[in-house]
Amino acid sequence: MPRAQRKKQIEELERIRERRLIAYVTGDRQPNLGTQIAMDIFPLIYNLLAKKDRTPKLDLFIYSTGGMTMAAWGLLNIIREFTDFVSVLVPFRALSTATLIALGADEIVMSRLGQLSPVDPSVNTPFNPPAPQPPGAPPQGFLPVSVEDVRGFLDLARDEAKLKSDQDIAGAFAQLASDVRPLALGNVHRAKEQIKLLTEKLLLLHIPESQRGRIDPIVETLTRKLFSHDYLIGRNEARKIIGPEVVDVQPGVETAMMDLYNSYANDLELNAPFNQEGILGKDSQKVVTLRRAYLESAEGCYTFRTIWGLERVQMQQMPPMSGISVRLIDEGWVNE
Repeated sequence: MPRAQRKKQIEELERIRERRLIAYVTGDRQPNLGTQIAMDIFPLIYNLLAKKDRTPKLDLFIYSTGGMTMAAWGLLNIIREFTDFVSVLVPFRALSTATLIALGADEIVMSRLGQLSPVDPSVNTPFNPPAPQPPGAPPQGFLPVSVEDVRGFLDLARDEAKLKSDQDIAGAFAQLASDVRPLALGNVHRAKEQIKLLTEKLLLLHIPESQRGRIDPIVETLTRKLFSHDYLIGRNEARKIIGPEVVDVQPGVETAMMDLYNSYANDLELNAPFNQEGILGKDSQKVVTLRRAYLESAEGCYTFRTIWGLERVQMQQMPPMSGISVRLIDEGWVNE
């Protein structure tokens, strides 16, 4: 959808909600075209916010399956320099780091399709186990190690295998350390403590000190009690876990939220798997531009864009087979 039409939809939400709106959408197109919440948007969101004076209330419209956990803290701190009251609008997915962002808001407005998730992180460092590859293939990245998976292994040793003695537990840990390098396990422990601290700090941005007792149960539920990072939290459960910050959608708001979300989903082709053969068709080569994320307001728009050159090539094997070569031409945020 052209920028002019999305701008009208943003302005319609602003009119209904009587406040300014910033939209942050990271795509999850398959296969392998997902984008994530990251710190590279900090100067961009500053540029958009600085185009107008400080506003009493501001909406952050978000769709994302996650990203860098510390980006949530940085993003909320920047936004709060420009407003006194932050609302997060959740039309559909606001998972992992996007859930963290919602926890730092004064108000969470979820549609009936809206989803949050646990915030237990995965650690991906050069100390992690290498990702499995076909025999003879060079290494290609590392396996992410989930904080909850490590804790789950140790719980399994204690609760199911009935390992009780210090010696038995030490043996189980040694086995774990033989598969996951000790430095990676150290990163997991640090991430576990950091996510608890970060979740608490985000909640304290709006929960008064007199209600501090509310915080520990929220942190415990979202970092540990739901067991799986894939667990999905709908609006009713979100209200039970988080509390009064999860509010009912006002008349007309849900429709306007979903209209804007559908515009982004169509533009990013979220429901259309990327098919190189389909794009090339009968051509031997083609340049394709993929829009993969948006940061947008009524005043301006940034798009994360990837430009690839696709070309049919002959594979060096017997019998000869054709394949498609992908060449990166350009990638990054552009001001539209």
